[in-house]
Amino acid sequence: MYKKTLCLGGSFNPIHYGHLICVRAVAEAAGFERVLLIPSAQPPHKPDAVDLADASDRLQMCGLAIQTDVADSAVEFAVSDTELRRLGPSYTIDTVREMKRSGWPKVHWLIGADMLNYLPNWHDAAALLREVEFVVMARPGVVMGWDGLPGEFSCLKDNIVPAPLIEISSSDIRRRIRAGLTIDYLTPPAVVDYIVAHHLYGS
Repeated sequence: MYKKTLCLGGSFNPIHYGHLICVRAVAEAAGFERVLLIPSAQPPHKPDAVDLADASDRLQMCGLAIQTDVADSAVEFAVSDTELRRLGPSYTIDTVREMKRSGWPKVHWLIGADMLNYLPNWHDAAALLREVEFVVMARPGVVMGWDGLPGEFSCLKDNIVPAPLIEISSSDIRRRIRAGLTIDYLTPPAVVDYIVAHHLYGS
């Protein structure tokens, strides 16, 4: 049986509680039954990242992170390896078209308010706007620059869902690891253990 699903793509380098809390809040508020995390194999906007963990490690960490999800939650979490099975940059439009070919009636894709300003620069952005039902996550203090966007993107104003501002970032987690500081309480314990066991990010 098809469950109304909200997709969240990203590098997840590593995944953390901010990702999980915010996407669950949006899913609950907008009536989604399922969240699908889609780690990118080669993030197009980070082609030269030197501290990007291997895609297989980031996929594994996403899987470990959702194991801690509350069993009786109204929102189910899952992880997809779709982008890891393709060569080349992980373009969202390719992922969406693949999902539709496999039978998805609609693809709902979550983007943060900060990413909205860059959406016109995404690969094949015009086609993406036609093929995806975007959900825009609004967070306190993050300004959405509607005036700077092409007119066709104004339709997304009807797709805004508020989410809490969680001051956790993957870059700060990596910085703390390099500095020898703990990352407990920033990401699920199973992810912390995986990072340590696999010596990721200089741990």
